Amino acid sequence: MPYPPPPHVPSGPRRRSLLASVAGGALLAGCSDGTGSTEESTAGSPSVVERARARAARDSRGIVERYDAVLAAYPALAERVGPLRAEAVRHAEAFGETVATSSPTASPASPSPSPSPSPSVTVPATEKDALAQLAAAERALADRRAKALLDVPGELARLLASVAAAGAAHAYLLMEGSR
Repeated sequence: MPYPPPPHVPSGPRRRSLLASVAGGALLAGCSDGTGSTEESTAGSPSVVERARARAARDSRGIVERYDAVLAAYPALAERVGPLRAEAVRHAEAFGETVATSSPTASPASPSPSPSPSPSVTVPATEKDALAQLAAAERALADRRAKALLDVPGELARLLASVAAAGAAHAYLLMEGSR
């Protein structure tokens, strides 16, 4: 004797159709050669990813130059700013940039500010203002990176998000001590 039909027909997809769609999605997701070509093709062309990575590396090098200028002008900030500079160097390296790992505070021979590593970097007259300017630069860079991660795929987007979050934390730490 057959069983009677259920009292009501369940709404939505059935179990079998859900399982079939999940299995199909897993098969499609597993069909990559592992070379990262899916990341490049998602953005439209490999040049988009390469340009975004180069821009991020250049920006990281720029923030390291700002740290170097502040450290050269105010060697007393080395304990506070040095670890943040080291993180910025690691960020630049993560994007493929090579940056010197030693800071300019290795030779505090003269009390007067030494020339900054980049002619475009100017250091304010007081330590507090220098820290505020550095924090503003970190915050602006973090914001640019947060916007840029929307235009790049996969791993580079995750890296940009991580470095943007670290930059925002750097800005907070730079301003926290001056309050």
